[in-house]
Amino acid sequence: MKHILVVEDEPDLQELLGAYLWDAGYAVGIACDGIEALDLYREQAWNLVLLDIMLPKIDGYGVCELIRQQSDVPIIMVTALESEEHQLKGFDLQIDDYVTKPFSMPVLLRKIAVILRRTAVGDKSQNRRLAYKDLLLDLDAYIVTVTGQPIELTNREFELLKELLLNQGRVLTRSMLLGKLWNYDFLGDERIVDTHIKNVRKKLDRDYIETVRGVGYRVAKDHA
Repeated sequence: MKHILVVEDEPDLQELLGAYLWDAGYAVGIACDGIEALDLYREQAWNLVLLDIMLPKIDGYGVCELIRQQSDVPIIMVTALESEEHQLKGFDLQIDDYVTKPFSMPVLLRKIAVILRRTAVGDKSQNRRLAYKDLLLDLDAYIVTVTGQPIELTNREFELLKELLLNQGRVLTRSMLLGKLWNYDFLGDERIVDTHIKNVRKKLDRDYIETVRGVGYRVAKDHA
């Protein structure tokens, strides 16, 4: 299932977009302002972002610029601003499409489908990447670099680091990590998680992974 993040501050339009997207078979996340949008964006991997421009706290241009610093995720701006100047500014920030309000929901769904289909084709030839501070993870080649220098991680260590980075700011318990990466339930030996965390920290030579005593591990959100 594809995941779409809707960034829109109008409740009625939020509800309309969410209902149509769910009905079309997409999983949907809703953000009401620019800060919430960035928080949700960092919490998991999204396949596409529908982004309003006139948002509280951080406007759509600012959100787009920050996302583009770390990702090529498809972005469609959906806004009442229809001037050429606003559209050009969006495309200068490398958005994929610009839709003005009011718009046809069936047409928007077709645009989304086309972009996702094109992205799926591109993923076969272009590696997906995940960036965090001076770390860069090539999700297809299983390569980690720190300030451009390759770091040798085992596949399990790579998956552990990826899971923590995809859930920035969230504490992942040992049992959660066992269930996700080792397919253990509550019967698993949680000490294996501690061992892998220790190895990842040593290899990265970075203190990005925090221990939350008695609970689990966390990577702080990167607000850079």
